Amino acid sequence: MKRVATKPELCIGCRACEEACAKVLFKDTDLEKSAIRITEKDGGGYDINVCNQCGECIDICQVQAIFRNKNGIVMIDKDKCVQCYACVGFCPTLSMRYHKDIVGPFKCISCGACTRACNTGAIFMEEI
Repeated sequence: MKRVATKPELCIGCRACEEACAKVLFKDTDLEKSAIRITEKDGGGYDINVCNQCGECIDICQVQAIFRNKNGIVMIDKDKCVQCYACVGFCPTLSMRYHKDIVGPFKCISCGACTRACNTGAIFMEEI
């Protein structure tokens, strides 16, 4: 399985990864619609938050809308999702997202668009 991995020490805070993600997921440049979050750390540097595909959210979903696809990536079936947002509150890495303009939760789907947008190697695809 390939998933998005990070090296925060290489991040320069340009947020190109967030923009690439929002464009892929929602055809929008609103960075709040990205499944990736870049935050500035106190004292300098950046944190990169993105789903690590742990799957802890799968069992919390009461309608079985969250599942692993054939490639092992955790996905949300929008047709089954009832927008209860329990997965958002339960996510141990706080990587499940929501936005007021979007119906239902969303998350990283390991498409790799963010890794192609990153010029420093701070975010990359990893085989696990």
